Amino acid sequence: MNAPTNFFQATAPIAYGGPDAAKSLAFRWYDKDRIVGGRRLEDHLRFAVCYWHSFGWIGGDPFGGETFLRPWHHGSDPMALARAKADVAFELFRLLDVPFFTFHDADVAPEGQSLAESIANLNAIADLFEQKMSTAKVRLLWGTANLFSHRRYMSGAATNPDPEVFAYAAGQVRAALEVTHRLGGQNYVLWGGREGYETLLNTDLKHELDQLGRFVSLVVEHKHKIGFKGPLLIEPKPKEPTKHQYDFDVATCYAFLQRYDLLDDVKLNIEQNHAILAGHSFQHEVALAQAMGIFGSLDINRGDDLLGWDTDQFAMNVPELALMFHELLKGGGFTTGGLNFDAKIRRQSIDPNDLIHAHVGSMDACARALLAAADMLDAGVLTGPLTERYAGWSGPEGRAILAGERSLAELADRALASGLDPQPRSGRQEYLESLVNRYV
Repeated sequence: MNAPTNFFQATAPIAYGGPDAAKSLAFRWYDKDRIVGGRRLEDHLRFAVCYWHSFGWIGGDPFGGETFLRPWHHGSDPMALARAKADVAFELFRLLDVPFFTFHDADVAPEGQSLAESIANLNAIADLFEQKMSTAKVRLLWGTANLFSHRRYMSGAATNPDPEVFAYAAGQVRAALEVTHRLGGQNYVLWGGREGYETLLNTDLKHELDQLGRFVSLVVEHKHKIGFKGPLLIEPKPKEPTKHQYDFDVATCYAFLQRYDLLDDVKLNIEQNHAILAGHSFQHEVALAQAMGIFGSLDINRGDDLLGWDTDQFAMNVPELALMFHELLKGGGFTTGGLNFDAKIRRQSIDPNDLIHAHVGSMDACARALLAAADMLDAGVLTGPLTERYAGWSGPEGRAILAGERSLAELADRALASGLDPQPRSGRQEYLESLVNRYV
C-alpha cells in the first residue's frame, strides 16, 4: 500500500513558543537548546517515541476492539503495511523533532511463517530504517524482541518449560540485537513480559530462574561477540500478565543480577507505571537503581490512581515528575539512556493529531519538571537539609564505623562508657514538602 498522505494535519516541526504561546501545537516549556546545568535540555531529556503504542496499537481494551482505524493496520500485504507504518512513524519523529525512537521486532515487521522468514522481514525493515535515518535527525535509543504476544510464549520465553521455546526466543533476540547494533542503538532491552508464573502447582521456580539467568548470560556473550557497546537493560514489572513476575521491581532485579553475575553488563529500564504497580514511587525506583549502580533508562508514562493495572497514559503530573528528575539529576543524569514514551493515547482519542498533542504535552511536562528539579538542586532545597541530617556520619566516628574500623563490642562499650543518650531530631517532612511546592 502507499503511505497515507497528510496523515497528520501538522506539516512543520513543533516549535518552542514559550509559556504564553497562542498556538495549540507549540512547546511551552521544552526549549531544546536551553542550557541547564551545562547541558542542552534536549540532551538532558533524550526523548524517544515508541513504535508499539504510537503506531501498533489499535485502540482496543479488554471489553472492546479497534477504534483508531489506522490505514496501515488493514491490507493483504503485511510488508507493504509495515513500510507504510514506517513512513508515518518517521513523519511523527520529524514533527516532534525527537532525537530517538524505540521498537520491538514485531512492531516494525510482520511475523512470518517461520523464524527465518520473521528475521528476513525484520532485516528488510531495518534496511528501510537505515535509509530513512540517513536523512533524518532521529536515532535509535534501543530495540527489543517481543517474547510475550505469540501463543508459543504463553508459559514464558526464557523461563518456558520447553527448551525448544527457549531456543526460538534466542533466535529472535539474536536477530533483534544485531539489528539494534546495525542501526546504532545505544542500548538493548530484555523485556520479560511473561517471565513469571501463575501458580507453583505447575512451576519449578528455581529451575526457571536458572533458565532466565542463563538466557541473559547468553545475550551478554553475544553482545560482546558482535561488538555492541551499549548496556543491556531489564525492565522491572511486578504483575500483569503473570501473577508473579521474576523482575518484580528494582530490588528484585538487583538480586537476580547479583545472583547470576550480570551486574557488569546489565542495567535497568524503569517505568513509572510499573513502579506504582509494585507499590513504590517512581522517585524511589530511580533512587534505588542509582544507589545500586544499575540505573540505565526510563519509560515515561503514568497509571490511573483508580485503576490497578497498566494503563500506560502519557505522563502529565509535573510535581510527581519533578521529584523523579531531582533524583535523576542528582545522580548525574542519563548516559546511554533516555525518556521513552511507552504511553498510549486513550482509545477515544481517534484524531491523528491527538498523537502529536499527547507527546507535546508530556514533553512539556517533563521539561517543566526537570527545570524545577534543576532549580531545587542549584538552591540546595533538599540536598542541604539532607546533608545536615546525616552530618554525624561525616565526622571521625561516623567515618570509622562505615570503614569497618569499629566492632560491635567497641561501639557498645563506647555507648556504655560515655553514657550516651542520643535524642531524636525532627525529620521536617512537612517543611520540606512546602519547599518543593515553591518550585512546582
